[in-house]
Amino acid sequence: MPRDFAGKLLAYVAAAGAAVEPQDLPGFRVCAALREPLAKFMGAAGVGALLARALALASVQIPWLRQLRVHDDGTLDGVAEIEAKLGPGAIAEGEIALVGHLLGLLVTFIGPALTLSLLHDIWPDWTIEMADPAAL
Repeated sequence: MPRDFAGKLLAYVAAAGAAVEPQDLPGFRVCAALREPLAKFMGAAGVGALLARALALASVQIPWLRQLRVHDDGTLDGVAEIEAKLGPGAIAEGEIALVGHLLGLLVTFIGPALTLSLLHDIWPDWTIEMADPAAL
């Protein structure tokens, strides 16, 4: 299940402090880190569409995610406002849902092997052993 896999990836990103955009929380850093490599394959508008779909799916489970906006280039807007309103537990659930759906869509479109390769390219110290690839 991509949600479990996403939780492990977010825990790694949070512990590693691997900031792409320092003001972002780990889940939103994951989305930001995926933007550039994905844009090489599908263009910025494709990344925006993919993230918008992941956000729409995650918003069914986590309604506050509807307050976020995805720009055409795949950047997210509204994170700071949400962070100020909600506690860390609510934010973490939203991040896991969003990244889980994003990974699920990637697996659907490019398969688990390419998804894992993409993640490894971004976070080379994050080994497949840290998360069960079968969870994808």
